[in-house]
Amino acid sequence: MGGKDNYEVDRRFMTAQLRDFPGALDTIRQNRLFLYRAVRFLTAERGIRQFIDMGCGLPTDNNVHQVAARFTDDARVVYVDVDPIVLAHGRAMLAADDSTSVITADIRDQESVLVHDEVARLIDFSEPVAVLFLAVGHHLVDAADPRAILRAVVDRAAAGSYLAFSQIICEEPERGQLLTSSIRKAGIPWQTRTPAEVDDLLSDFKPVEPGLVNVVDWRPLPGQPPLAPVPHEIAHYDGASRIDTTSYEYGGVLQAP
Repeated sequence: MGGKDNYEVDRRFMTAQLRDFPGALDTIRQNRLFLYRAVRFLTAERGIRQFIDMGCGLPTDNNVHQVAARFTDDARVVYVDVDPIVLAHGRAMLAADDSTSVITADIRDQESVLVHDEVARLIDFSEPVAVLFLAVGHHLVDAADPRAILRAVVDRAAAGSYLAFSQIICEEPERGQLLTSSIRKAGIPWQTRTPAEVDDLLSDFKPVEPGLVNVVDWRPLPGQPPLAPVPHEIAHYDGASRIDTTSYEYGGVLQAP
């Protein structure tokens, strides 16, 4: 993603992953572009004014509150991440923004999110809420009961709430297992799924058009703001997803049950 909010240990890890899975560079960037389109859709077309971004990661370009502010002046956003470094960066970035907050919580423990003081301050569950699980679905392994995790917020919120979801998939199960094993070796919870497995995981929800797809194909938006250039040291991987077409970010926006 470029920028300055990253660390050497993360750069080393990602560079190693790219050697075996070069399309991951495009996948990560395509997901960030999907975030923009999903938040634009939810604010401009569905009138959503409340967002909880689960597993938000370190700040980068076009964060949820920045995208929402392009289309409404009254959005409220809570960012959630288990990494205390994210909290430190987020608080510095949002020090003057009373409508946005960052909390430290494990997204697998949804009760800790729902009872947090900042969630109580910013989120009114008597109104519709959009909960975002973008590029984190692969961290919700089956043993963690991902269906319950994905429903926790919307089950408490008013009718008209939404889920935005994406995760890495692989159409070839054996290659998907190689990716899963590679990332789990680093101590990171991970489960690469197939498109059919994601469809099943999200079967409680109703996808809005065009449904669950490669996120590149989710409501393409000509003229959407571009991302920062690819860092020069990994620029040779740019475009690799056109060769490795079996793995990509898969997801969409869904209506809550």
